[in-house]
Amino acid sequence: MNFALILFLLTLATGVLWFVDRAWLARRRAPGAKEPAWVEYAASFFPVLLVVFLLRSFVAEPFKIPSSSMRPTLEVGDFILVNKFTYGLRLPIVEAKVVPLSDPKRGDVVVFRYPVNPSQDFIKRVVGVGGDVVRYEDKKLTVNGQPLPQVRDGTYSYLENLRFETLERFVETADTGAGPHSYTIGISPQAAPVYPQNVRPFPGRENCDYNDRGFTCKVPAGHYFMMGDNRDNSDDSRYWGFVPDDHVRGKAFFIWFNWDDITSFAFRRVGSGIR
Repeated sequence: MNFALILFLLTLATGVLWFVDRAWLARRRAPGAKEPAWVEYAASFFPVLLVVFLLRSFVAEPFKIPSSSMRPTLEVGDFILVNKFTYGLRLPIVEAKVVPLSDPKRGDVVVFRYPVNPSQDFIKRVVGVGGDVVRYEDKKLTVNGQPLPQVRDGTYSYLENLRFETLERFVETADTGAGPHSYTIGISPQAAPVYPQNVRPFPGRENCDYNDRGFTCKVPAGHYFMMGDNRDNSDDSRYWGFVPDDHVRGKAFFIWFNWDDITSFAFRRVGSGIR
């Protein structure tokens, strides 16, 4: 269900009703006559819906994290805000960019439409931009022949499906093109860097080579290579391919609270920035 479309239609409907009443119907009512209920509702809801629609479309949009693929950066139940104008202004609903401002950079955490099913939103980290050669071998990430530095930072544990998972935590540093950007990733030593049998056909598949130690992909122009920070528990570009620029919805920048299940309304992550 496209919430943006529903919000747009509700805003349009209440706006039309309010305008029709102000332009024509109000003049025909007897002096002192009470407004019909539908006019009161339209007049009350239209400005609220309009403000919400404009904010979600052009300023910031909320999302909830549904999986562990971005741990330890983002946890299940995190409610985040996504900046809608960092990369340029896009038309609501169709998401077509009309005013380009910048492009996603390596290291950015980005919300985008899932290429396999564009009605579904995914969130991952950009590890490669158009023209980059991304290599992931033996759990080490290399971009354009340059290994990304990794510094061990202890371990990270979390509960998933009634089982505790423990990851080796590293601080990884990417070259954004404008300077270094560091963030935290998690690696499971016992897992393979990629499972070639799980790789699906995708546009540009010929740009990638897979083996038991990892993969190498050249990112097409106008596309991005995305990976989850939970490197061994993430369904990402290594399995379904590259993300076109017109699928990008915005840059994640803020955690406003965490609600990890229906019995726990936790504010422990309120106000956390996203690196």
